[in-house]
Amino acid sequence: MHELGIVFYIIRDVKQAARENNVGHVSAVVMNIGEVSTIVPEYLEDCWKWAAAKEPLLSGCELKINLIPAVTRCEDCGKEYETVTYGKTCPFCKGSNTYLLRGNEVEIKEIEVPNN
Repeated sequence: MHELGIVFYIIRDVKQAARENNVGHVSAVVMNIGEVSTIVPEYLEDCWKWAAAKEPLLSGCELKINLIPAVTRCEDCGKEYETVTYGKTCPFCKGSNTYLLRGNEVEIKEIEVPNN
């Protein structure tokens, strides 16, 4: 389960951003997770709850996940399509000269702090 390792990296980056901005507590972290990123959102959330509970800065901090749909573009016909449904073969022209446009993201989108 690589989600735990990813959570450790998220926590490291959030702690660094909090230090740089003199933030004493983080209430939520918003992540963009691509549909084909190999991350299982449920596992990431479980690992987050366990690891965040051990950090005073993140006590009670919620992990919010935006799932980014995977979209592929065909260079032969120029059309875009759902990657998970059709894979590397374009459903329009049946070409295989395709590439992933989005859906592989793993990024921190926002760090939310409480209003005081």
